[in-house]
Amino acid sequence: MTSYPVTFTVTRPWKLDRVQLLARVLLLAALSIAGVTVGFVMMLVYLALPAVAAALIAQKGSARFLAEDGPRLTRALVWLQAAFAYLFLLTDRLPLDRPAETARLDIDPTGAPTAKDALLRLFTSLPSAIVLALLSCVAYLAWLVSAVAVLFTERVPTAIYDFQCGVLRWQARLLAHHASLVDQYPPFAFDPGPADGTPRDHAGTFA
Repeated sequence: MTSYPVTFTVTRPWKLDRVQLLARVLLLAALSIAGVTVGFVMMLVYLALPAVAAALIAQKGSARFLAEDGPRLTRALVWLQAAFAYLFLLTDRLPLDRPAETARLDIDPTGAPTAKDALLRLFTSLPSAIVLALLSCVAYLAWLVSAVAVLFTERVPTAIYDFQCGVLRWQARLLAHHASLVDQYPPFAFDPGPADGTPRDHAGTFA
């Protein structure tokens, strides 16, 4: 795959804590009882991002939107991805302080989005969103296997860990495109993008 302007990586811990596993189980159970599921959160984000982007673009224009609001939206996406990395058993670190140190999300802003284009992404993003939903169902089953593995070995099997990272990478690319931060449609691929995997530090990068 050619380089895509969104990269997502997770710093893998050597071991995962069984107590943290229990904390996640209790957290997910409490949220489910309250009617807040991971799928529900993703649906809200999916619906809200184009509306927010369209309103800001209509007010400021594409250049100011990317320059002023792009970093804010990116920080929100970094926190969201770090929270998902925690829930997916990819890290034991909660995204309370410096989430970028655990889940690294880099976005190179591209294009000149319009308010109309931002709203249209509610529909044009659907193919990628549908595939992500199917992958998320598999990720749920993989989570159960991961939880058992952590319980007995304190490690997530490498193949499952890589798959879960791929699902979150797909999600990061979709949400960045959905928020009108990048113009290119997200690739239907798991691979990380740039071969060296290093963060990009030029002027257009948000981190």
